[in-house]
Amino acid sequence: MPSNRQFGEEGGRLSYGAYLRLPELLAQQLPQSNAPDELLFITIHQVYELWFKLLLHELESAREAMFNDELWQARHVFRRVHAVERVLIEQVEVLETMTPQDFLEFRSKLAPASGFQSVQFRELEFLSGLKEARYLTGLRDASEDELARLRRRMDEPTLWDAYLTALSQRGLETSDEELMGSLLAVARDRRTYDDLWQLAEDLLTHDETAALWRMRHVQMVERQIGTKSGTGGSTGAPYLRGRTRMHYFPLLWELRAWL
Repeated sequence: MPSNRQFGEEGGRLSYGAYLRLPELLAQQLPQSNAPDELLFITIHQVYELWFKLLLHELESAREAMFNDELWQARHVFRRVHAVERVLIEQVEVLETMTPQDFLEFRSKLAPASGFQSVQFRELEFLSGLKEARYLTGLRDASEDELARLRRRMDEPTLWDAYLTALSQRGLETSDEELMGSLLAVARDRRTYDDLWQLAEDLLTHDETAALWRMRHVQMVERQIGTKSGTGGSTGAPYLRGRTRMHYFPLLWELRAWL
């Protein structure tokens, strides 16, 4: 019988470089100076944005799974989310191979660009429940498309909203007055509600890992520029350190005190 295989090199229809759009991707690192470490700085931050894009995709999937009462699927997705977030933390070490002197060779070229302006990072915060309307007007360099995305995130359900739906689908109350009682019921009756408990732990790990990244990030900033202001006009490390105390799911942390 004649072969009709079209897989791999036999098909000859798609190459590795074409599939990943490597010529376009590798053309996006455009240093603004001759400083040798600027390529490192650009690469790390572009990689962060790629991870942010994936995290948004995965967290949307986890949210949908919770709304659809597919808690096993949500937990599967969260395992991937946690793995990616650990990579975000580990990447800081790569950036710290750049000394303060190395950074100062090109830092002045960055102003007023700043990580503060990362729209995808704000989307992650909004999706996770940390919605702050000031970012709808404070990101002065955001495009109309980016601002539209943030407005959509502001209006759409959060991961916590999806978890509350998962609780209600099991007959548990989610009103402000009775929610802590429902969370305690889940925690104290693992035989009945273990899937809900484990999912709450996944949410807490997402929250904790994000906080660890913020802390690791501010330590890196302090190591690089000390108490200097950020290139985007923020106070730099003091602003970042203030955000390390923020939680996506404060009730899950408060729950510990009630057990």
